[in-house]
Amino acid sequence: MFSVLKPHRWKLTLLLLAANMGLLLHLACGELKSVSEWVWLDIAGEGGSALLALVWLGLVLKSRPAGRVTHYLVLGLTCIFFSWWIDSLDEFIRLPDSITWDHWLESGPMPVGMILLTLGIYHWHREQLAISVQMEKREKLFREHRLFDKLTPLGGADYLKRQLIGSLEDSRAQAQPLSLLALDVDNFAAINQAFGHAEGDAVLQALSHLLLLNLRRQDLLCRLAGDRFVVLLPNTGESQARLLALELQQAVQGLAHKSRQHGERIHLSASTAVVMAMEEAPDALLKRLNLALARAKQPLAKTA
Repeated sequence: MFSVLKPHRWKLTLLLLAANMGLLLHLACGELKSVSEWVWLDIAGEGGSALLALVWLGLVLKSRPAGRVTHYLVLGLTCIFFSWWIDSLDEFIRLPDSITWDHWLESGPMPVGMILLTLGIYHWHREQLAISVQMEKREKLFREHRLFDKLTPLGGADYLKRQLIGSLEDSRAQAQPLSLLALDVDNFAAINQAFGHAEGDAVLQALSHLLLLNLRRQDLLCRLAGDRFVVLLPNTGESQARLLALELQQAVQGLAHKSRQHGERIHLSASTAVVMAMEEAPDALLKRLNLALARAKQPLAKTA
């Protein structure tokens, strides 16, 4: 608790000195009232208000770090407490009618404190808005992080569908072509059987990095499922997409991946398919892409 109050020691010291100076001035210039003269309702109202101002002050100091906003809030509550404190002293000490400084001590700090407190609350509101924006960004990042593949540094199927929705809208709005490219490793199950699933995972990780290195900056590579990858190709027609598919096939064939256990090279090949987006929903486009890839893999299935 003391570590929380440490940055505000001088403010609290001034408040304590001012409150005691006000009490000493009243005692020096006035006389104590008898208990029968006390107005308990005024004492409860004015004294309770001063006590609540101290409680608010403590809560602000405990819950907020030092800074401009806290500075405004503390000074504002300090002035408000002092005003109510001086006002409550009148219920116990009678001052001569010739003395007028007590009215200044009662009324002067209150509007100053209200202005400072209002400034503090205003900047606190701005601060909370900025925090809310940051929290929304963190929440969005967390949601998108859950959409990424756990094995490779790529987006998964759900992430691909979300990005595809936006890409289709941009393609229509800009009247630019949009193509999709699917790549599937041939006989990947044989790799898992021969070398184990851990080696198969290592192959997929190496393959994802290889594909990323052979794509353009605007292209988006995602892992659809298992050993199947999909590339989103904005501003790309079907003929250019087929050239990219051929380049990726050649890159996969040239990958010199060696098993971690015995160091033998694992020879890879891949089948590809390309479709160009039309006036259709994302699910329909992906379905058409999968059908095209299935047709591309049919000759391989017959020879297996």
